[in-house]
Amino acid sequence: MNKLYIGNLSPAVTADDLRQLFGDRKLPLTGPVLLKAGYAFVDYPDQNWAIRAIETLSGKVELHGKVMEVDYSVPKKLRSRKLQIRNIPPHLQWEVLDGLLAQYGTVENVEQVNTDTEAAVVNVTYATREEARGAVEKLSGHQFESYSFRISYIPDEDGSAPPRSRRGDSSSREHGHSPGGSAQSKQLDFPLRILVPTQFVGAIIGKEGLTIKNLTKQTQSKVDIHRKENAGASEKPVTIHASPEGASEACRMILEIMQKEADETKTAEEVPLKILAHNSLVGRLIGKEGRNLKKIEQGTGTKITISPLQDLTIYNPERTITVKGTIEACSSAEVEIMRKLREAYENDMATVNQQGTLIPGLNLSALGIFSTGLSMLPSAAGPRGAAAASYNAFAMPEQEVVYLFIPTQAVGAIIGKKGHHIKQLARFAGASIKIAPAEGPDVSERMVIITGPPEAQFKAQGRIFGKLKEENFFNPKEEVKLQAHIRVPSSAAGRVIGKGGKTVNELQNLTSAEVIVPRDQTPDENEEVIVKIIGHFFASQTAQRKIREIVQQVKQQEQKHPQGAGPSPPQQQHQQQQRTK
Repeated sequence: MNKLYIGNLSPAVTADDLRQLFGDRKLPLTGPVLLKAGYAFVDYPDQNWAIRAIETLSGKVELHGKVMEVDYSVPKKLRSRKLQIRNIPPHLQWEVLDGLLAQYGTVENVEQVNTDTEAAVVNVTYATREEARGAVEKLSGHQFESYSFRISYIPDEDGSAPPRSRRGDSSSREHGHSPGGSAQSKQLDFPLRILVPTQFVGAIIGKEGLTIKNLTKQTQSKVDIHRKENAGASEKPVTIHASPEGASEACRMILEIMQKEADETKTAEEVPLKILAHNSLVGRLIGKEGRNLKKIEQGTGTKITISPLQDLTIYNPERTITVKGTIEACSSAEVEIMRKLREAYENDMATVNQQGTLIPGLNLSALGIFSTGLSMLPSAAGPRGAAAASYNAFAMPEQEVVYLFIPTQAVGAIIGKKGHHIKQLARFAGASIKIAPAEGPDVSERMVIITGPPEAQFKAQGRIFGKLKEENFFNPKEEVKLQAHIRVPSSAAGRVIGKGGKTVNELQNLTSAEVIVPRDQTPDENEEVIVKIIGHFFASQTAQRKIREIVQQVKQQEQKHPQGAGPSPPQQQHQQQQRTK
């Protein structure tokens, strides 16, 4: 339940007065009204209704001569680290919001709340209650364009728990996992989301809902038509939960219903299929130089276009894939498009679950370009007890160093005006981030040196990948792929390669990253050599973690077989690669 506090009430106010006032504004109260002298409490079962009541009534409505205040009822002992920020501009970029929140402390979690209000709403968890208090004081009433932020505490039941276990627990609880459940034990639900013209919604539903009932029965699917979203919009999203075959059949039936309606009303000659897909998956659908899309177009006889990155905002993380052709052709294309998207999603989930095991409590919602995907991504933490237990491995996190290579022209965007962005990024990730001097005037890439524990590496690298995508340093149809170097003991290099290159080949197949261990390396003064990893963010992260696992195994077994001698900096080796497959 979402308990609301109603304050600044006149002594003359009755419970019936409140019921009538809430009802008149289409905020009906179903539970009891607990009336005290000058204030009252009411309950809403749904957070969306609670937000609507606060935004509609607080400071705006007068009752018996006094302007009422409405907010979450949060006892002082539960006013800890969790806040809700409302009235955020819907077009505000995550980059800007993250930077603003990070000014007041370490942000552990940012979670968008799906509401039907025009402005965006997020729930934020800070590392400490002091940081949360500072954010409330500084951000309340913060003006951004014509929007003024409104902030409330929301209950933090874990407020008295130790920070480490709290993070692991909160992650698994917030995403709806039972204490004994496992994220991996359930089949992943990856729904098909499409856009349909508003004028066809009635035909899809049918008289007394008969058409949609028949459709769901035939395809064994659950179909949600989000009629209340984007009031006045020309298109409405539809979410289809079913097996891949059931979702495809439901999609084909919807296309047929829309085309029939278009023919009868003469509103359109051809109704295109519009699929919604999260931005973090679209690059792998497109493929290198657009090859995947071209193959689907040629194989199905369709024309496929994808909405530009510029359309993405904090409130709209999805891109629209428009497919034009006959119903049969569009249906065939849908099968191939969803197969690619599902494959990318499952790969990402495997990485997320692995990161949750290696770095429990890690929240992707803090990662700019990935944060908007959290509404689609289940928890990475798995069972609550398992998360808490395995976190002990990072009680004293080991500092890792990663050398990430970015386009030279992107250096200014990463540093920001007067170093503002790189400082924000370092504070947000909890890592040291330095850009090495250029080796010469015409180098195409610069080396970013990131030092920090595994979670900090994940956050920092994720934001750098996201920044390069947002700032269009890569073609919109091109996946952001960067080269990363990590140093490993020379005694472990052979294990990374494996007999006849077997291990490195398996790594590449498993992670989709290119893994290179240059031959004939001379170990540096620490008896370490370089491993090069090239790939998109999730691929690179998986490869980095797998390689560090191998190194850890070698260290534990105390097998030291040095290969070669003498130093070789990563930036020099970047210029000359000998690939071991």
